[in-house]
Amino acid sequence: MRVLVTRPETQGIELCALIEKMGGYALHYPLIDIHLTSLDSSQLTKLRCADIVIAVSQYAVHGLSKPLSTHPDSMPNHAIYLGVGQKTAHELSKIVQQNVHYPSVSDSEHLLAMPELVGVAGKRVVILRGNGGRELIFDELTKRGAHVHYLQLYQRQYRAVESAAIEQWQQAQIDTMVVTSAEQLDHLVAAMPESQHAWLKQQWLLVPSERIAKQAIAQGFNNITNSQGASNSTLFAALQRLKTGLNNDEQK
Repeated sequence: MRVLVTRPETQGIELCALIEKMGGYALHYPLIDIHLTSLDSSQLTKLRCADIVIAVSQYAVHGLSKPLSTHPDSMPNHAIYLGVGQKTAHELSKIVQQNVHYPSVSDSEHLLAMPELVGVAGKRVVILRGNGGRELIFDELTKRGAHVHYLQLYQRQYRAVESAAIEQWQQAQIDTMVVTSAEQLDHLVAAMPESQHAWLKQQWLLVPSERIAKQAIAQGFNNITNSQGASNSTLFAALQRLKTGLNNDEQK
């Protein structure tokens, strides 16, 4: 198995290390760069007054570290804290020193089905996130009568896919790609030259949710595995299962 990991920063590096320990080959090429941003006093006031705080990614949690180091009273003790995924919840729990709830499946749909988000009319909800992304949580909680605000804690900047990088992937005989967001998948397809689309869509694609798997099918990918979660441990387990399945196929 020869894997291209497109998730950014330390998460991508850590996943590559796990793959190589498994005996596979891993190449790290982040499709986005993450730049943390600061919060002003009005944003900190919204955070301090929140009844419910939702973190949609680990990057959003990391973005809290700096403002909380200078304004440690900004996290409300009375609030309910939620993370979209287990790892995000655990990272948030370290910062706020409180219990953080998370859904059994790491996506917005399952988060919205949690009992903590039933009966939120009149509640003040703060969503910790980056620029862009899905609006589902905001829109649905607003429909339920909550007063919802975003706090943007990081900026995504998309990387160009250089021809030299594509040549490197092909020379390395990459056969599997890990793509962990819809935005990354869209960017990968759009950034690849048309002449390389046939090669790209022959790759085995590992994605973290059914929604992104359906998106990949619509874009012409045929070999797709849904890991049902975006944590490195979940992705790695899916890669192990995939490797075993491919090896069994080769032996038939």
